[in-house]
Amino acid sequence: MESHDLRYPPPKYVMLSANQGSLRPPPYRRNVPRYESKSSRGSGCFRCICCCYFCLFFFTILFFALTFFLYTMYKPKVPSYAVENFNVQAFNFESDMSLFTEFAVTIKADNPNENIGFVYGKDSLILISYSDSDLCSGKLPAFYQPEKNVTEMRISLQGTSPFGSGLQEALMENRHTGRIPLLVRVKAPVSIVLGKFPLRTVDVYVNCSLVIDNLSPNKKVRILSAQYTYDLGFNWY
Repeated sequence: MESHDLRYPPPKYVMLSANQGSLRPPPYRRNVPRYESKSSRGSGCFRCICCCYFCLFFFTILFFALTFFLYTMYKPKVPSYAVENFNVQAFNFESDMSLFTEFAVTIKADNPNENIGFVYGKDSLILISYSDSDLCSGKLPAFYQPEKNVTEMRISLQGTSPFGSGLQEALMENRHTGRIPLLVRVKAPVSIVLGKFPLRTVDVYVNCSLVIDNLSPNKKVRILSAQYTYDLGFNWY
């Protein structure tokens, strides 16, 4: 039996032309491009969306778990504020229909928390107004209030404001009845301190609807009633 010689490659195939006896190579064969299946691409997008939803769900659960842990550990309580004393040092009508006022107000801040402190910033503001007309303004001192602490602040407020005849008549009527309504508005930037770690600063707004018996300078002023409302403003920048 004859053995094939494997040292030489097999001969190339050629086509014989019908018109000519010459030999020519076979025609060029164009490779057909291969396209990726649409189903495989769709399944990849679906897996990506599922992964994103899973991460969102995981971090949401983690956030609520951390919030619950901090709440049960620190047991936060809302601090309270109150106007303790109100003194009139100046209340003068000027010849140009303006009013100069100077008040001294004592505000008490009560922090009932056992593990939470508060840092009061410098950019605070206190306004005292009568019948939507601002009388005077002042600022709270910047300080740190530790846990289980009550702090009283004596604040001086001054201001000159236009005061027409209509407001003067209404004020004189209130002075005769012995019930003068005032609005005390406080805005204070406050940072919450958990243990030794300060958190983001928030703006605390306190409105106090105050009724006093007189506005005579250097005379004892009695606070007849006081109603308080609170609000928070978050700084996201």
